[in-house]
Amino acid sequence: MDKAKKCAELINSSQFITVLTGAGISTNAGIPDFRGPNGIYSTGKYDPDRTFGLRFFLEDPLPFYNFARDFLGVLEKAKPTYAHRFFAKLEGDGKVKAVITQNIDGLHQKAGSKNVIELHGGFQRSFCLQCGKEYGFEEMKTKIFKEKVPHCDDCGGLIKPDIVFFGEQVKDFSKAEEFVYKSDLVFVVGSSLAIYPAAMLVDFVRGALIVVNKGEVNIDPVRVDIFVQDDIDSFFMKVSKYLYGGEI
Repeated sequence: MDKAKKCAELINSSQFITVLTGAGISTNAGIPDFRGPNGIYSTGKYDPDRTFGLRFFLEDPLPFYNFARDFLGVLEKAKPTYAHRFFAKLEGDGKVKAVITQNIDGLHQKAGSKNVIELHGGFQRSFCLQCGKEYGFEEMKTKIFKEKVPHCDDCGGLIKPDIVFFGEQVKDFSKAEEFVYKSDLVFVVGSSLAIYPAAMLVDFVRGALIVVNKGEVNIDPVRVDIFVQDDIDSFFMKVSKYLYGGEI
C-alpha cells in the first residue's frame, strides 16, 4: 500500500497522537540542522562545546552570543514549513495532543500548535543568572543585537536564554514520556534519534509508530509501522490529499 495512504488511515483511526520533531522538520524553512552535511557543526564556524557547553558559557558567553546573532537573523526570515502547519491542523482537529520538539526555533508555535513541549527550551524567555529577572523574546533580541554579551539592566548580571546547554537536563521529559505512552500513534519527524534523552522516548511507544526523515534514523526498522526516508513536506502533502482531499 502507498505509505501516504496508510499514514492517512492510521491518523483517521487514531484518537491520541503525539509528534516528536527534530531539526529536519525545519531545514526547509532555511534553518540549518546541527549534525547534517551542511549543519551548524559541520561548517566549523562554531565549536560545539564552546558555543553550547554551560561551563564554557559561564566562562566566556561570547561564542554563544555570536551564534545567537546568526541564528536569530535566520529565524526572522523563517516561516513554518508545510509539516509544521500539517501538525498544527491535526491538533486543531483534535487528533494531535502534543508536539514534543528538540528544536529551539519556535516554528511549531508560529504554525499554530498550542501544546508544544520544548525539550531543549527556546529563545522565548531569558533570565538574569544573578537576580533572576526575566526578559521576553523581543526585548532579549534587541539586547543580543545591541550588546556583544547581554547583561541585566537591573543588576548587571549575565543573561542566559532559556535554552538547554550541554551539562543541563532537558525540560519536561516526564511530561513528554507520558504523552508518548498514552498515544495510539506516535510520529517521529526530522529526527535522527541520535540525541539522548530525546531518543529514549521511542522506548515508551505502545501504539503505532511512523518515522519520517530524509536521513538515517537510529532505530530498528522492525519497530516502525511506516518508515519514510523522503522530503518531509512532500510526504505530508501526499498524506493531506488522502486526509483532506488536497493540501491544507
